[in-house]
Amino acid sequence: MDLDKIDVTSQPPTEEPARQYYFMAKCRARLKEFEQKNGRLPKACVTTFGCQMNARDSEKMAGILECIGYQMTESEEADFVLYNTCTVRENANNKVYGRLGTLHNYKKKNPQMLIALCGCMMQEESVVRKLKESYRFVDLVFGTHNIYKFAELIAGAYEADSMLVEIWQETDTIVEDLPVERKYFFKSGVNIMFGCNNFCSYCIVPYVRGRERSREPEEIIREIEKLAADGVVEVMLLGQNVNSYGKNLKNPISFAALLQKIEQVEGIERIRFMTSHPKDLSDELIAVMGRSKKICKHMHLPLQSGSDRILKIMNRHYDKAHYLQLVEKLRAAVPDIAITTDIIVGFPGETEEDFLETLDVVRSVRYDSAFTFLYSKRTGTPAAAMEEQVPEAVAKERFDRLLAQVQTIAAAQAKAYTGQTLPVLVEQVNVQDASLVSGRLSNNSIVHFPGNADMIGTFVDVTLEECKGFYYLGRKCEEKNPQE
Repeated sequence: MDLDKIDVTSQPPTEEPARQYYFMAKCRARLKEFEQKNGRLPKACVTTFGCQMNARDSEKMAGILECIGYQMTESEEADFVLYNTCTVRENANNKVYGRLGTLHNYKKKNPQMLIALCGCMMQEESVVRKLKESYRFVDLVFGTHNIYKFAELIAGAYEADSMLVEIWQETDTIVEDLPVERKYFFKSGVNIMFGCNNFCSYCIVPYVRGRERSREPEEIIREIEKLAADGVVEVMLLGQNVNSYGKNLKNPISFAALLQKIEQVEGIERIRFMTSHPKDLSDELIAVMGRSKKICKHMHLPLQSGSDRILKIMNRHYDKAHYLQLVEKLRAAVPDIAITTDIIVGFPGETEEDFLETLDVVRSVRYDSAFTFLYSKRTGTPAAAMEEQVPEAVAKERFDRLLAQVQTIAAAQAKAYTGQTLPVLVEQVNVQDASLVSGRLSNNSIVHFPGNADMIGTFVDVTLEECKGFYYLGRKCEEKNPQE
């Protein structure tokens, strides 16, 4: 949409996304005045905390900032700074508060600077109250449900003489066709649903992200077709629980059926997705993965605990036997699949016997990698109020044992691929060694091999010569080893 053709002296439209483009045009007019007055483009910095859902939201907001005239920068000494926050763990909140002090100092030097906070952390009443009391220099505060109104909120912040706060408790609105500034030209996240209905007893997400809302499959396919036309070869389908996609639509559709539709999009070579909840992992999905040539051979399947008793208290709705059965089915359908997981150690009431059940699952499944976490109280969740909190020293000792087991198994799993030649999607020039490039296998493993920036975004067949535990060193398969 040509913003210069929008009449900003008229009343804003009521329909979306036309309303947001109206406010983008209004903001752009203001930034042109800034440029004339200061002799430079205004700069904006977006900092993302948390998950890939947040990363995708940040890309959308960066797209709007660029569209209205900001020059994006990684420096927080900018004219507009946005923190897209996470609140899964309490220390994530403390990290934001700590960094706000630095921003306050920047703002003293640059009084025109605008500071905005959004995301999951802002959905907590206690956080907003603290911001109003102790961080009054913040200009704009909004949550997870009205991110699509970002341009309108910026326009409001320009005019406000104090902190503008707009937090919604829920919404059923999904607005399509807004600008996006992707981090990578060859791959992209795609939101297929928002929110979560699971209410695991340790998790704050359903309270801050709201209930599940699935996008219409036609809109998802349309977005992916546009991405493919723009050079994207890999998509990551995002949702708090992608396995339950489509259940709340007027015309319900399964996640497996959606994947089959996406497979038909010409130009898309790889399809990834996360996160999957074991209770909703269907035989249909496993069968589709087994037949697919595009779905990546990787499943992130959070375990959290191997103890049936703890799983019940966590409100996870599956048991150890069911989980192991799912793994067996996945490996039967996709023999070379990489399975990764999340595990919490020290959940309230966890005994040594419960922990040994978790270790037993780790040994049985043989995960390719695992994100292991020490349980930490999350205010606002049922688990935080539970008795029998595990002493820190006990939890730490168990955590160390688990980590050692996970690392030993993961290293052995990775070594099995040594010597194979596999396609790697090159993502970047290696950060430590500019003579190397880095990319990923279908199973999500990282590979470093000699190359240059021209390879970024392309698939290269690479022989995996050496396993370094969590990554490989390799060479293009047509290259001869000088020692041969």
